[in-house]
Amino acid sequence: METEAVPITASAALHGPLIGDIGNWLSRTPIHEASRHGNASQLRQLIDSGICVNLVTVDSITPLHEACLHGHTQCVKLLLAAGAQVDARNIDGSTPLCDASSAGSLECVKLLLDNGAKVNPPIFTASPLHEACMSGKSECVKLLIEVGANLEAHDCHFGTPLHVACAREHLDCAKFLLSAGANVNAAKLHETALHHAAKVKNKDLIKMLVEFGGNVYARDNRGKKPSDYTWSNSPTAKCFEYYENEDPVDWKVDSSEDLRTPFESKCCMYCKKKKTFVWKMYHVASILQYISLGYCFHC
Repeated sequence: METEAVPITASAALHGPLIGDIGNWLSRTPIHEASRHGNASQLRQLIDSGICVNLVTVDSITPLHEACLHGHTQCVKLLLAAGAQVDARNIDGSTPLCDASSAGSLECVKLLLDNGAKVNPPIFTASPLHEACMSGKSECVKLLIEVGANLEAHDCHFGTPLHVACAREHLDCAKFLLSAGANVNAAKLHETALHHAAKVKNKDLIKMLVEFGGNVYARDNRGKKPSDYTWSNSPTAKCFEYYENEDPVDWKVDSSEDLRTPFESKCCMYCKKKKTFVWKMYHVASILQYISLGYCFHC
């Protein structure tokens, strides 16, 4: 049985929630506008008048979303103190922390976290860490990692945060992720961070990814290696050519000559040309994984 739609009155929009603690309105209300423009005095007046701080627009944007997206710290403080829902989601699934991270507002990010915002909200779209990487906000990336952001969070459109950082050429963000243990060879449709670096023709990014263990031979769902996305004889093509033609290695070492510890045998390989063992992994996470499993440096 169909029910008749109940019109939303101006009084309801200004003074009271309609469903639980969430109101509905078709466009930005005065409290949205005050939050968006950082007008703290007007926002305080609206809150004091009894307006619901959790009013949502047709696309489910709350005043807190607006304040965070534009980095208005004072407005964020006022809204949180008045009971704004810290993990409210808009139509795209983004939380205020996602918006604050995208804006690169460290103070807003800290305020939200201090008020219980989830650093890893259960969403299938971009996480706060994705948003910070997308915008190149390296300090926010660093902070989010420190408080436990999931380095391998997978967005259905962008892949992992590392994919986003590389696709947007944000080297500082990528370095923070890799140093914290992000999987350099994580793939989306078999496409790795190195594929993204090759597509944007960023030589420095390519070098950094390889140093952290990036696989130059990885093939995407089209059967292409990262080097296949470069122009012949271009600086990036020559960079890949160098890495693809590095010193040959021999994995079969005579046991009488193999003086490596068990730990080193997991992380090193023998190079015939150099006649010595070299690290076969630069990826910090891989080494840390062996340590966590009980491997010892000295035995």
